[in-house]
Amino acid sequence: MPEISAQPKVAATRGYGARIIFSGSTSVEREAVTEKVIAETGARLVPPYDHPDIMLGQGTMGLELQEQVAAMMAEEGALEGGSAKKIGLDAIITPCGGGGMLSGVALSAEGTGIRVFGAEPEFQGADDGGRGYRSGERVETVSSLTIADGLRTPVGKIPWSVIYERRLVAGMYSVTEEEIRAALRLVYERVKMVVEPSAVVGLAVALFNEEFREMVEREAGEDGWDLGVVFSGGNVDLQALGKLFAS
Repeated sequence: MPEISAQPKVAATRGYGARIIFSGSTSVEREAVTEKVIAETGARLVPPYDHPDIMLGQGTMGLELQEQVAAMMAEEGALEGGSAKKIGLDAIITPCGGGGMLSGVALSAEGTGIRVFGAEPEFQGADDGGRGYRSGERVETVSSLTIADGLRTPVGKIPWSVIYERRLVAGMYSVTEEEIRAALRLVYERVKMVVEPSAVVGLAVALFNEEFREMVEREAGEDGWDLGVVFSGGNVDLQALGKLFAS
């Protein structure tokens, strides 16, 4: 784990019985330590995002979201005496770090007509997915201390093949640190849900990214979109959280 990991995450990992080996915070530093452990112990690496099985496992979240929303909308339509309104989501937006979750959700929506978008922090180049998406070339390294610490990882090769090469992700958008803080505060105060900063980056895009909002307004028309916003990650250091909002 990175040496700067949130202490509750470290404590919880130890509580599950793991032996923690610390590394630097960049993907290059983490991979170097991982290779050393594998060489010394013969351990097998289970990648956190850059593997088809991981992507497909995370993609089940997209299936569940689609099923639950369709059932909820159908029930609401029945209570209202039937409705001609489309049943189901128009789009889904998820946070993107290594891209495993985003690519998995994109696969879950393939062929459904649901558009999938990725959301990133822009601080210190953490918007590598968006930069790569626009340039057509995957960015392989990231060195950022964004408050969305779960998204400091560059998009992996296999997720990139789904996100960009197969064009299953319709776009990538980013937000500032201040916008992430504002979205996090809103979730704490109004939704009453304990999440980490990384989790609310998609919500921040929906609320504050004018390029995204203008695109939706342009393409959705007066009816707008039913947008599924994924919150993923609840590792919160309460002391750090107080400092985060105090700043």
